[in-house]
Amino acid sequence: MNSPRIYDLPSSTERIAAWTEQLCLIPGLSGYEDPVREYISDQFPDAGIQRHVDAPGNLILTVPGADPAAPKVMIFAHIDQMGLIVRRVDDDGYLRVERVGGVPERVLPGLNMIVINDRGQSIPCVVGTKAHHATPPEEKGQVLGVDKLFFDLGVDDAQAVADLGIAVGAPITYRPQFSRLHGNRITGTALDDRAGCAALMELIRTVLEAPVPATLHAVFSVQEEFNLRGAMVAAQRLKPDAAISIDIMVASDTPDLRTRGALQLGGGPALGMYSFHGRGTLNGTLPHPTLLNHVSAAGRAIGLELQRSAHSGCLTDSSYVQLTNEGVPSMDIGFPARYTHMPTEVCDVRDLCGIARLLAETLARMPAGFSFERRRYGCIC
Repeated sequence: MNSPRIYDLPSSTERIAAWTEQLCLIPGLSGYEDPVREYISDQFPDAGIQRHVDAPGNLILTVPGADPAAPKVMIFAHIDQMGLIVRRVDDDGYLRVERVGGVPERVLPGLNMIVINDRGQSIPCVVGTKAHHATPPEEKGQVLGVDKLFFDLGVDDAQAVADLGIAVGAPITYRPQFSRLHGNRITGTALDDRAGCAALMELIRTVLEAPVPATLHAVFSVQEEFNLRGAMVAAQRLKPDAAISIDIMVASDTPDLRTRGALQLGGGPALGMYSFHGRGTLNGTLPHPTLLNHVSAAGRAIGLELQRSAHSGCLTDSSYVQLTNEGVPSMDIGFPARYTHMPTEVCDVRDLCGIARLLAETLARMPAGFSFERRRYGCIC
């Protein structure tokens, strides 16, 4: 058995927080992720990394393992975020939109957002809402559908919209923001899944400094919020021996969700024991038992507290990655997050640091000959 690896925790935590901040401030709607991908790629000029960008836009950074016969593991986090897209420009300059991903309509009225024009510039706008003083009592509790909303750029006609470089198809996102809360808590736009990307970036840095037997295919995937499309294409190309998704998991440590589960911010990375999306997408992930046991054993080896999550209503890229080629042993690793899909989400940097440590140890314990044969109990590590 390998001896536990040594990690520089303070430096790791600060580095992940800084990367997360920068990533949260870059708009990147599904299908328009290029600036996010370019930022991540620029952080790794190391010649020892093999890099590839495929047709959908996935960034694949491969760190070859110390043993070419050891497993090849795809670990992935998505770089896109949800938002909206312009479907019509009214004569008086207001924008009409369609949703891209699970934007909650109840938070939109009155919100500050940005539209990305054809020059890549962020143009501010406000989601129009009826003045409170003119809203009758029977309307005050209503949630308007996105088809009823209008977006105000501060102009007076359609020509002014065109002059700003905005037309049908322009992407719209929440106004990017990031703040550090008390202690290790952070809040920002699109922590789902920019914080997961930062954890994956830290994993790359770790295995570059301390090589592991297994080969790491780090995939920064696109279009996860738009029907989970990108990572599946990467998996078909890479044909990994195993795959692990890094994404949010819904925290249940707020007053409204205490009976939903047991995930707490700062409680450590969460093992995905079950996910299922029953609204339109009948898919989900049950973890491969051998991979689950191996990851759990890696956590115990470094004394890392692990949480568990079993929930319905959401899913990750792993639900499709596991079905590629002849099937891929797959599972989810998550970080608890509050207020998911809202304009600002909240998580704890210590959980992100824990994910990088956990996965580095997982790869370190995968020598040549490691078997992914299904075993419900026990683990070879």
